[in-house]
Amino acid sequence: MAESTHKRHSSTYQCRRGRSSWCCSFAVPPSFQKNKKPDYSVSKLGPRSFPNSPKPGLNFVGRIDPRRILSPGRVSPIDSDPTGDTTRDIIPDPSPPVDLNSKSRSESFRGRNERRSFSDSGSGSGLDSGRGVFDVRLKLRGKNGGGLVLELNSEVLIANSEVFAGLICEYRKNLGSKCDGDGGGNLSRKMCRIEVPDVENLGIFRETIELMFEEDIAKRLLKVGAYRAIDILEVSAGIMFTKGVLSCLKYLEAIPWTEEEEDRLRNLFAVFKFDETTTQDILARLHLLSSEDSKQNLARQLVWSITACADANARNELKSLVKGLLCKSSVYEKDQHDPNKEDLYDVCQSCLGSLVNLMEEASGIISPGKVVKKETSKPLIGRISRQVDNINWLLEILFDQQIGEEFVDMWAHQGELLSMHGSVSPMVRYELSRVSAILFIAMGTRKLHCRSEARAALLQAWFGPMLLDFGWLQRCKKGLDMKALEEAMGQTLLTLPLKQQDVLFTEWFRYFSKHGTECPNLCKAFQIWWRRSFPRGSETHAIESR
Repeated sequence: MAESTHKRHSSTYQCRRGRSSWCCSFAVPPSFQKNKKPDYSVSKLGPRSFPNSPKPGLNFVGRIDPRRILSPGRVSPIDSDPTGDTTRDIIPDPSPPVDLNSKSRSESFRGRNERRSFSDSGSGSGLDSGRGVFDVRLKLRGKNGGGLVLELNSEVLIANSEVFAGLICEYRKNLGSKCDGDGGGNLSRKMCRIEVPDVENLGIFRETIELMFEEDIAKRLLKVGAYRAIDILEVSAGIMFTKGVLSCLKYLEAIPWTEEEEDRLRNLFAVFKFDETTTQDILARLHLLSSEDSKQNLARQLVWSITACADANARNELKSLVKGLLCKSSVYEKDQHDPNKEDLYDVCQSCLGSLVNLMEEASGIISPGKVVKKETSKPLIGRISRQVDNINWLLEILFDQQIGEEFVDMWAHQGELLSMHGSVSPMVRYELSRVSAILFIAMGTRKLHCRSEARAALLQAWFGPMLLDFGWLQRCKKGLDMKALEEAMGQTLLTLPLKQQDVLFTEWFRYFSKHGTECPNLCKAFQIWWRRSFPRGSETHAIESR
């Protein structure tokens, strides 16, 4: 009998499985139905007799004994104990449910789509008030079928949930007027029945109710993790379980989130309005930059810092990072504006200015004594290569944003660099052709769209230097795809008017005949140009007759 009494003392409420569709799954994250307003209904029951029901005045621990999960209408064999009392047999209630009118439901619960405010003035835990009878039957109906029945103490629900408090108080008010004739003696024995339809996850709803009986909710949340705590926060906000809301917010603020959990919190904060003082730390983690100007200034600082970075390994790592953040296909792009075009071109101009100074140093125009001592600590070739790497990296960003046309004009009119190209060592000057190669590949692969004048100016300026430097580019590729470069050069040449193609293809033919593999192979494009320039007799007659 002592063991049986202990079992009765260790259960605050019971849950019941339905016939074949009752479900207690904890696997699927719960939430109320997003577009459908939850409809809570309450009904009243007449006096009922429950064998071995708990007696008033006992102190119940706020947890569900797993052995109390019963099949409807019969005693569970799991809880058989020959020395103690039998488990309570929940008798199906034949009385029809009495729904609250629409006005009462709307006043007690406004649904998930309405922004609701929660503050620190919420009720305390219902553990101390968990002494008494089970006088509320909470029936949860799953959105996809199944259900769960919990028998609870009304005082705990009233103390913790404004939604349930409104339903229970209105039920008692309606019931009290009917019991005035018998002095209200049956009021304490009446059971309030509440139904919650369309629950997406029964387990989470049940776990949220369990927290009302916990002395230390924060300790319980430590075991569930961030993802489940967000589920509990959503249900707590829906039923206006204020202490559960505040405990979940405090727990979530103190732990790291995954990106999925962060997105779920953003969506939840868009639906519910929580107390500002309670959520200011979480909001500070969700909303760092409040203006587009701040984002653009930060992007500009990052780009400038990378071009000035001296460590090669760190620079390469940061280039890959920032390019991934700024590109249009980035998973981190969330309705943000494109990087400021003027800022990017300012950085390009700075890199081009530095490249001109370095080429002047390489050609002997600047005496070694006038060079900054800090710069001379590193080899000249390495400094030139670094600036070319910076320019090509900026070009990749410009191409991705589809704003690289202006750079074609800038590069085509670099008269200083062109004049110094023939006076410096081939192992230095070929770095300039690396920039031209990137532009040719972008135009030949249709990533860069330029005016005909811009394409012609670029080829007239840098086609000859490319023929000279092609052998060095083959030996020092530095990531260049030489086959793609040859194909792109031929395709770009074919976009020019035929008269301009005639000059450039003739120049290539002479150089290729002398240097062979040290020159790009444009034979395929040359054949296309030849057929277009010298059509067959029938085609010529058709053209002349027009």
